[in-house]
Amino acid sequence: MLLSGYRAARAGARGRGGIARILVLAYQGTFVRISIGRPHLTQTRKFLFLQGPHGPFFRQLGYKLQATGARVERVGFTFGDRVFWSRALPFTPYRGRPEDWENWLEAYLERNGTTDIILYGDSRPLHKTAREVAARRGITVHCFEEGYLRPYWATYERGGVNGNSRLLELGVEAMQRAVATHPVDLPEVPVQWGAIWHHAFYGFLYHLMVSVPVPAYRNYRPHREVTVLHELLLYIRRLAIMPVQGIQRRVRTRRLLRSGAIYHLVLLQLSHDASLRSHSDFGSVGEFIDMVIAGFARGAPAHHILAFKAHPFEDYREPLPALVRKAAARHGVSMRVRYIPGGKLGPLLDGANSVVTVNSTAAQQALWRGLPVRAFGRSVFAKPELVSAQPLPAFFAAPDAPAGEAYRAYRQFLLETSQIAGGYYTQRGRSELLRRVVDLVLSPDDPYARILHPARGDGGVVPFPAVRQ
Repeated sequence: MLLSGYRAARAGARGRGGIARILVLAYQGTFVRISIGRPHLTQTRKFLFLQGPHGPFFRQLGYKLQATGARVERVGFTFGDRVFWSRALPFTPYRGRPEDWENWLEAYLERNGTTDIILYGDSRPLHKTAREVAARRGITVHCFEEGYLRPYWATYERGGVNGNSRLLELGVEAMQRAVATHPVDLPEVPVQWGAIWHHAFYGFLYHLMVSVPVPAYRNYRPHREVTVLHELLLYIRRLAIMPVQGIQRRVRTRRLLRSGAIYHLVLLQLSHDASLRSHSDFGSVGEFIDMVIAGFARGAPAHHILAFKAHPFEDYREPLPALVRKAAARHGVSMRVRYIPGGKLGPLLDGANSVVTVNSTAAQQALWRGLPVRAFGRSVFAKPELVSAQPLPAFFAAPDAPAGEAYRAYRQFLLETSQIAGGYYTQRGRSELLRRVVDLVLSPDDPYARILHPARGDGGVVPFPAVRQ
């Protein structure tokens, strides 16, 4: 069976030359044919996949849904989308211009009778348009994202994630009532799903494939501000400097932790992060850096330190070390500001006095430790019981801590609903995620309705109570 599947895939790749043929043969996945039944339960469901996380997760999820009897299709925008999908599943390349996408999608959905759309990253321009079109047509949108409680979980919601999540409409008191009414014992931390190298590798591979000149995708425009080739070069540079940065990171982290200094930790985000761009008022990371250092200079005790931690995938399209250095000099605190190039967050949080961020989900690791958090963007954890609303100078002088019971209820609520154990970038993580997420996708209720309104079971949209003012 394996050999015949390999031969079929190889035959399908004939006619392609060079790198295109190699990539198709190497990354179509396991060449095992699956005998698929068509149970009555889902044979009327028609799923359309758009762009997914780098790697084979969407292909594997497509097979799982097809095995239930549902129809599965994908619209792709790049050669990377094509290669990470399966030749055994329907695929339509979008050949048009970005400005024509809305009308094209309307016609496609009407023609195919699509009932569900599945995507990763709801703020990409193509996905934002798809969500708007789906809302008008009454189509369910299944949104995947990195875990709010990463690195051990992935996020699954409907309609939107991050700043578009339904969690923003839900107050902590309603979460507390839900978990108290239906207590469930959950493992605090599951098995970790692999190193950061897996994520970086799939990102590099995807952008390598996107850079292959394929006529069908000549109109594609990336959702980030740089060109596809520039994005690929950034990935190559990041992979090349990871060993050197690893040494710098360990030295600077050890120096800070062993200094005995009281320090406040700033969690930086990628300059192209959708949460930063779409769900905050900052136009760049540099603006945020200057604001934080200004507040620290005005309010923090003279013996306190301010430590900036870069995102693990930082590619320096903004020169962060220089921005930190210049802002510190401008506000007269050069000797009290540090910069750490990525690395593990846990040890730094263990010794921190407080945490500041725009809206990074990594701040939830600080909340789990009971650390005061000041956030400046729209996020699922920006609840009055959890994050401080103090002006920055006052926060650095005497930060307000989160309400411990409120955060435990909030965390438990997420673990019982939208946070799914597993990951996108290792086979072990994907296997665990697929075991849990297929039934959630097929359910008539979204993850939150199942716990907030367990008696309904009719698939209706249930309005959330308003956030307590």
